[in-house]
Amino acid sequence: MAFLKNLILVTHFIGLAALIGGWLAMRFGASTLSLVVWGARIQLITGLLLVGVVEMADLYEPNHMKIGVKLLVALGAVAAAEIAAAKAKKGDLRTTLVDAAGALGVLNVLVAALWVNYS
Repeated sequence: MAFLKNLILVTHFIGLAALIGGWLAMRFGASTLSLVVWGARIQLITGLLLVGVVEMADLYEPNHMKIGVKLLVALGAVAAAEIAAAKAKKGDLRTTLVDAAGALGVLNVLVAALWVNYS
């Protein structure tokens, strides 16, 4: 079960790289909106899978408050990326929405890294 968790974690990091890397590439002129959208989707799905594996395997007791905050931030990133992609298909690229998706991806990393349990 630990191998499965680590495999999902690697995929989660790949989604993170796609989301933030795609956002930064767009800021420098590339047209990589699909990379941002898929990165946000992968982050959400693999994040949910990670929580499920940890709960099933009793690897450790996860911080449910932290997971809830990260879920809300991830949903916001996915929503912003999906709306930006839908508007781009109609010829109206909203860079503000792409910026929001990227910033929410960075915020999720900050929550993951800086929210420490001191119990």
